[in-house]
Amino acid sequence: MYSEIQRERADIGGLMARPEYREWNPELIKPKKLLNPVKASRSHQELHRELLMNHRRGLGVDSKPELQRVLEHRRRNQLLKKKKEEMEAKRLQCPFEQELLRRQQRLNQLEKPPEKEEDHTPEFIKVRENLRRTATPTSQERAL
Repeated sequence: MYSEIQRERADIGGLMARPEYREWNPELIKPKKLLNPVKASRSHQELHRELLMNHRRGLGVDSKPELQRVLEHRRRNQLLKKKKEEMEAKRLQCPFEQELLRRQQRLNQLEKPPEKEEDHTPEFIKVRENLRRTATPTSQERAL
């Protein structure tokens, strides 16, 4: 089977045009393959060498910059620390303290909705009420 593939490739190779250097005049200069100026540059060679070393060590080319990776790592660590502290605080509280906390939270939730309803009143009504309070002097103030 392998020999068949090689025979087919040999047939294909015969179809392709190859320069026959033997037929050329020996006095002529034989052509050389041109160097790619990018690959020949020193910086390109160093970069290629570094990429090969990283590939061998198993380090991939990161899609994120180093600064972004460091900031994400710090954020992740801060969140983990915060969660650990919260868990420890909950664990350290006795059941009595936990019940007090729950009741306090319920009371806070019950107190908040009326404040929100007041916020929905138009501003001009609030100002008008304030003006009424300050503008009309009471009978005691008139007497003074």
